[in-house]
Amino acid sequence: MSESDLRYLQGQKALNNLSAILCRGKIPHALLFTGIGGIGKCAAALAFAMACNCSRSAERSDLSGLFFSDPCTCRSCQKIRSGNHPDIHRVDPSGPFIKIDQIRDLCHALSMKPYEAEMRVVIITQAQTMNPEAANALLKMLEEPPDRTVLILTATQTSDLLPTIVSRCQTIRFAPIPRQTVVRFFVEQHGIPEADAAVLATLSGGSPERFRSATAIRKYREQIRWRAWLIGICNELILTAGAQRFAGTALAFAERLSGNRETLSDALDLIRIWLRDLVICKYHPDKIINRDLAETVRSVSEKLTVPSLLSKISAIQSAQKGLRSNANPRLTAEVLMLRLTKTDV
Repeated sequence: MSESDLRYLQGQKALNNLSAILCRGKIPHALLFTGIGGIGKCAAALAFAMACNCSRSAERSDLSGLFFSDPCTCRSCQKIRSGNHPDIHRVDPSGPFIKIDQIRDLCHALSMKPYEAEMRVVIITQAQTMNPEAANALLKMLEEPPDRTVLILTATQTSDLLPTIVSRCQTIRFAPIPRQTVVRFFVEQHGIPEADAAVLATLSGGSPERFRSATAIRKYREQIRWRAWLIGICNELILTAGAQRFAGTALAFAERLSGNRETLSDALDLIRIWLRDLVICKYHPDKIINRDLAETVRSVSEKLTVPSLLSKISAIQSAQKGLRSNANPRLTAEVLMLRLTKTDV
């Protein structure tokens, strides 16, 4: 999500908390931004870096406006926005992991004083991908934080990180973007008809970044068909008692999804949302997410018990955690199929 799209986060508790930190003027030495991918954690981190160093911040009566007003044109903000500020560092995974050498290089850079920034900012994205050596090196840095420096880590959830790292950070949780806000994003930014935008909002799981690229938007009808296929497979699995038809369905699912880790991750999100709807439908049918499939949700939900559905949701969550830990996608998909077809209470 780009800086200009931070307006879609307006009103989120996460940005309100960051605004409060700025207003107090006491910047923690480490922040941890958690939440699903593609909801603006990195964009918010850059905006926070600009807010910490904006030469015009003293002119503002409301510092929260730094997140939502027109882009500042001061020298510092321009350099941060263009990626050319010498005191703003970003560490991304190198392949599947953030490696020890990347953290060592960062430690060396931070051993020197900031060149020009009031507050040097380090953004470590997908911090859950740090290998053990890198995580331990970062922990030492957090125990002895450099002066005039704030480290911002982004991760999906706190449980993916060492507890000792989490305990040394102030955690800011970013919630999924509300469904109606995502619908508005697709309608306003891409001119998608509202009915289709509503389905895409469901597919996004609160993360419009999944359909940010022009290619993804052009293929949105294909994505809608993909959801229908995925839900059909899911229903076949969870409504089939025992493993009579398991092998063929499982292999077809694994073959189609496991070649791409990101595709499998997206599929697991959609299946989790579908199973969640099957539970919610039993109590508050007006609160389901897949509203365009309300009749199907009701029909399938009536055939399954809550304990059985909760067990299957737990299986999805275990598979998602495995993927975040770099588990084999094909094996993850096949094990998940076995658990989804298992007959529960």
